[in-house]
Amino acid sequence: MKKVFAGLLVMCFTQVIGWGVTGHRTVGQIAENHLTKKAKNEIDRILDGKSLAYVSNWMDDIRSDSLYDHTHDWHWVTLPDEVSYAEVEKNPNGDIIEAITRLIRELKTRTLDKKTEAEHVKMLIHLVGDIHQPLHVGNGEDQGGNDARVKYFGTSTNLHNVWDSQMIDGKNFSYTELANELDKVTPQEVAVLQSASVLDWANESRELRPLVYDLPDHGSLSYEYVYRKWHVVERRLLESGVRLAGVLNDIYR
Repeated sequence: MKKVFAGLLVMCFTQVIGWGVTGHRTVGQIAENHLTKKAKNEIDRILDGKSLAYVSNWMDDIRSDSLYDHTHDWHWVTLPDEVSYAEVEKNPNGDIIEAITRLIRELKTRTLDKKTEAEHVKMLIHLVGDIHQPLHVGNGEDQGGNDARVKYFGTSTNLHNVWDSQMIDGKNFSYTELANELDKVTPQEVAVLQSASVLDWANESRELRPLVYDLPDHGSLSYEYVYRKWHVVERRLLESGVRLAGVLNDIYR
């Protein structure tokens, strides 16, 4: 059985930020739109009335706090082409699939103290967004696009950063504007999206990687690249928001 090491030697991101501030807030806002009344009341209690959008970037904020160093590897997973998650040698520090699954399981026990429960919810909000960003499911070759150097509208950067934030920020939408434009799904579409598993989410991101890495030879990205890829950003933000709501509704039903 083929095994690929998913730990620090393969994909230790020097910077793994997810969708960036606007993207994560968009996911949180979309999720809030689809919460049941019971789930909304419970989450209001846990988060002291703060919105999902407001706390959505907390897990990036704590990267500067050494007490949370053990969470750094939870933002990503290495899943090379043609290798199943079951075949991949697991990162001993955890990965995004393991972390989301564990957080859901522990929240469902309804036995956590308030501080731990609030932190679990804030982590879950963030990580459900992260796993839908295609480069958070890495190929094991370039640290999820962090080592893929490109120019974006003439400025040197890396492919991961382009997908995390630069394409979104370049549109100059507020997170509420973006959420309002994207969140136009029918109840039937919501049901289909929420029926997918955490592993399905990761496999979808992997399937999108060829499109992400479809780069011009000169490595300079601008209007054409954004034009051809923006629909993926829109779809993954929408999917992660709707699915996050589904997870929270299931936990707090």
